[in-house]
Amino acid sequence: MQTRVDAPASSELLTAGTKAPTFALQDQSGALKTLEDAAGKAVVLYFYPKDATPGCTVEARGFRDSYDVLSGAGATVYGVSTDSVASHASFAEDENLPFSLLSDEGGKLAAAYGVSVKMGFTSRVTFLIGADGVIKKVYPNVTPSSHADEILADLKAL
Repeated sequence: MQTRVDAPASSELLTAGTKAPTFALQDQSGALKTLEDAAGKAVVLYFYPKDATPGCTVEARGFRDSYDVLSGAGATVYGVSTDSVASHASFAEDENLPFSLLSDEGGKLAAAYGVSVKMGFTSRVTFLIGADGVIKKVYPNVTPSSHADEILADLKAL
């Protein structure tokens, strides 16, 4: 499958008020997912370092456990790391994740959003994107254990 990111790399983290770069990346099942798939909905686009590591597992479980409430509030959740589709498939199955994990193996999506990738690990940053495709809030300092609750509170304020 062809991956696509429709924006050049950004040297700085994108900010609220910026149009979110579009993309087409494979998820853990190999399906191509796009920002346009969530048209008319808010999107929680969370970048994380690595599948099945302690902090990333805590963060993913938080989104898993809040998934019904987030979906009920009109949000689509996408997790993104540089891990492979196969790694995402294993992680999603082990943790029973109901949302898509996008494989950004080349780091192009991270670069388009200004998220740093060091030694193959994506920085932990989340973007709350409005139904209009504009970034509403950026979370550069994420606490994995409470992040889903923080997103839900801000989502309700949109």
